[in-house]
Amino acid sequence: MPAYYCKLHAPRSDFAQTMSPAERQIMLDHSAYLSGFSTKGWLVAFGPVADPQGFFGVAIWQVPDGTGVAALLAEDPVIKAGIGARYETHPMASLNTRP
Repeated sequence: MPAYYCKLHAPRSDFAQTMSPAERQIMLDHSAYLSGFSTKGWLVAFGPVADPQGFFGVAIWQVPDGTGVAALLAEDPVIKAGIGARYETHPMASLNTRP
């Protein structure tokens, strides 16, 4: 199964500290959306990264052959909300996980 590293770029560098109530709800919806894929076994790990230059999100996907990660990301509530967040996605050459 192919694996992907996905970095979610926030709409602004201080987004984690300055989210409006509406943006906070979008992020809760985003987390719930990703959690569904975690339960399904397609999302190995995801969460926020506390980079001093600005928080960002990371997700490691491992999906069945023929599954379009780009299409899954396009349906993410944080992308559909149009707040300026965007994904950067890269295929992984290999993925090593705990046994």
